[in-house]
Amino acid sequence: MTTLSDRSNTALLVIDVQNGVVAGAPHRDEVVANIATLVEKARAEDVPVLWVQHSSEDLPVGSEQWQYVPELVRRESEPLVPKTYGDSFEATDLESLLAQRGIGRVVVAGAQSDACIRSTIHGAFVRGYDVSSSATHTPPRTSARTGGHRPSSSSPTRTCTGATRGPRGDRRRRSTPATSASRRQADPRSLRQHGERRSGGYGRNGDGRADVRP
Repeated sequence: MTTLSDRSNTALLVIDVQNGVVAGAPHRDEVVANIATLVEKARAEDVPVLWVQHSSEDLPVGSEQWQYVPELVRRESEPLVPKTYGDSFEATDLESLLAQRGIGRVVVAGAQSDACIRSTIHGAFVRGYDVSSSATHTPPRTSARTGGHRPSSSSPTRTCTGATRGPRGDRRRRSTPATSASRRQADPRSLRQHGERRSGGYGRNGDGRADVRP
């Protein structure tokens, strides 16, 4: 349950499903299709959809890599939140957009599960939000360059690695995962309800490898 007063509404956050981020990801088409379905469910239920878009040296603004995948089309009425850090709340107007809409619970979907998704879930949780994971996330990849979602020696503070700035501007890693209560799975039948059924996508199995939940 959210600890934010007078904010009982739910929103869907779609994070970084950009060409340069998901290119080459395992089961890329399946995951994108699941996210598209979740977006349509949210719209059908009048649940606000907010889009987050990362930029970095690997994802320069305006480039093809930076663009959202063509299967996901944002409506003009749906806010777009540009970011340069793993946590979608950090140095963005996401918090104010959610506050304006009376939102205290967020459902998170997007890329990648070990980077911006994890950072945003933790960022929402520590700010008092109730957070549900839709299980529609791309898993981590092992290639050296992953569209801005892996550390880059040339821009260590601007990649989507789950790092954040400390109170004095120093970098620190948010390595503590959100609690189980903050990571309930979104019920695909209704984004307004808390549910345990997974809507399909990627998870983590016992040995740490990505697995698929259709």
